[in-house]
Parts: sequence; structure tokens; C-alpha cells
Amino acid sequence: MANADATGATADAADGGVATADVSAAEARELVADLVATPSPTGEEAAAAERLAAFFESHGREVWLDDVGNVRAPADDSVLLTSHVDTVPGDVPTCLTNADANLTDAEAVVNDAGGDDVTLPTDGTALVDDDALLWGRGSVDATGPLAAMAVAAVETGVSFVGVVGEETTSRGAHHLVADRDAPDVVINGEPSGWSALTLGYRGFVAATYEVATEAAHSSLPDLNAVEHATAWVEDVKDAFESPLGPGASAGDDASVFESVTVKPVMVDAGTEPGGNAVTATVDCQFRIPPGVDADDIEATVDKVTKRGVVEFGDAIPPHVASPRSELGRVFRTAIRQAGGDPSLLRKTGTADANLYDAAWNCPVATYGPGDSTLDHSPDEHLVLADYDRAVAVLESVASDLQ
Repeated sequence: MANADATGATADAADGGVATADVSAAEARELVADLVATPSPTGEEAAAAERLAAFFESHGREVWLDDVGNVRAPADDSVLLTSHVDTVPGDVPTCLTNADANLTDAEAVVNDAGGDDVTLPTDGTALVDDDALLWGRGSVDATGPLAAMAVAAVETGVSFVGVVGEETTSRGAHHLVADRDAPDVVINGEPSGWSALTLGYRGFVAATYEVATEAAHSSLPDLNAVEHATAWVEDVKDAFESPLGPGASAGDDASVFESVTVKPVMVDAGTEPGGNAVTATVDCQFRIPPGVDADDIEATVDKVTKRGVVEFGDAIPPHVASPRSELGRVFRTAIRQAGGDPSLLRKTGTADANLYDAAWNCPVATYGPGDSTLDHSPDEHLVLADYDRAVAVLESVASDLQ
């Protein structure tokens, strides 16, 4: 028999089961609006984490913040719902508009309010409108998916973690896989669109190239460190125009997902203060497709590095799940039940899903509301009706897998 406590939560008294609770659509929308209105750039997640923890506490769930700041709400480990609390930095107007609004309209709403962000109108009506758009940093990546998973976890009694640091080093996910046992299934929260499921991400490794040359007059023909660094970037890019192994593809014959991509993200170069040397440093990021590993990347780069040194960081392997898995089937069914036409995605970036797959060797898929083309953009916004549908899909999937 289920017993209800003062919060409306219920738990099976016979087996000490985890509390579950009903969450209204209005409360679910209020949660995502509150979280979006709470700035949480990487390293500054504490306030948003506390708001998230308070949501679980109010529904009778055990919850705490761990040593790195992750929000931990353990429960039925047949499913772990997890997304990230942090966002990239950025000043996006935080407000609600109707579906016909654009960025200029959203900015006008904020300006009309005297420059203050407007998350919940004083009359509360806009938050429940069928065509409401929620604007703000993180509404898509990934506060929308985070809030949807929190609601579904409370409704179904499955485990939940909101991790920190995903947008930089994945500090929260690294701590999580070292600190807890593997669940049966992981559903990672990132924007796929409410009717799509992401089953693949490329891997990632970063490298730093450093080179130095003696200082010389700029009229001389000898290459200096700046030129060596520029040439190194081009040589590395050219090296990955050819396949790295059997069955691999590259260049014009490969999709982006199937290719190694090379992206320099920082260059620091010039004459040293003493004037005796010219130095150059390039930070470079490599995305790793399935069938290729970090050793392949390092070996290829070493072959073309004729001068200077390269240091590689820790690698994150690629992640690809089968569309014919039980997890994929359950998602397709749930999306159809919610009125959608399910589609399956492979993304060219990297996510915490890669780490969970590598560490726990359990089924992993990624799902969440939001248009990922708006990630990190100045007009980031979430269609709240799609958020509602994503909550329903997650509840159905979690219930089916328990």
C-alpha cells in the first residue's frame, strides 16, 4: 500500500520504495523558468543547484550536493536521468513571449521592464500559455533538459544527477563515474528536440603545440615560430584528409560525424620579453569519430610535427549506441504515444554521454527538449509546449524501464 506524506509524495511502505510525487504542468514550467533565471555559468552553479535540490526536497526525495557540487538524488537505479547544471556564459534576455516573438521582441520585453529580466509575469498567465517561449541562457543547453529530467525523476522514482562543469572539463561527470556504481541505463540530458533521440557523439582530445626560434630581423627569410605554428596547423589538418584505418573515411567522402576535425582554439605568439626568442603556442581540439581512437590522433600528429613539441590531454572516446536496442525501442514508442514522429540523431560534438558509456558499459542515450541549433546563441529559447512533451516522454520511458 502506498502512503502519502505531507508533500504529496508516496512510497511503498512494504519494501521501503523511493517516494514518487505528482508534479503539475504549471509547477514543471515554473521549475525550468526559475532555473533559467538563475545564472549558472561553469564554476558558478551553486544557486541553480540549490534550487534544483529544493525541488526534490519539496517532493520527499533524498538529495544532496556532493564534493564537486553535483546534485545527487539517488533512487531506483534501473534508470539514471542526468543532465548538466552549468551553462556557457552569455547575456540572453530572460523572459516569456508568445511563439511569434523574435530576439528583438524578447529584448523589448526586458527593456520595458526597466532592464530587469522578466521570468514570471506578475499575473502568472504567460507561463501556462500554449504558445509560450522561454528565453534565456541555458533554456536549450541544457537547463530545459535538466528540468524535464528532474520532473520525470520525481514522478517515477528513478535516480537523478545534475552535474557541474560539462561545458568545460566535464568535472562533474568525471567525479560521478568515479564515485558511484553503474546504473542499469543512463539517459543523458541534452537538446535533441522532443521527438528525437541522440545515439552518437564523436570523441574529443585537446593538444597544445609549442615552438620557439631565435629572434631575428623580420627582413630575413628564415621561418620564425609564428610561421612554424601556422604551418603546423595546416599540416595537421591536411594529415586528417586521409582515412586513418580500415573502413574509415575522410575528406569529401566522409560525413562530419565520420571525420576527424581539427580546430585551433587559441594562439599566443610573439617575441619574448628579453628579445632573444620568438615563441608560439597553439591550443588545438580534435573531434574523434567512431573507429578512431586518441592513439591514432596522436600518432598522426607526431608524424607531421617536424619542429616543436605537442602535449595531449586526456581523451574522451566516441560514443555510438544501437538504434535497435531496447532503450531505442522504448523511446520510439514513448515519442509516438506523445504524438511525435521519432527520429534518431548522431551529433558531431561530444557530451558527458561519452564518459558514461566508457566508464559504466551500460546502455546510454541522450534526449531532451530544445532546438540544438540555438545552443550558446544570443537568441536561445525553449518552446514550453515541447518541454511539456519531453517530460511526458521521459516519464513514459522511465516507467517502462523500471
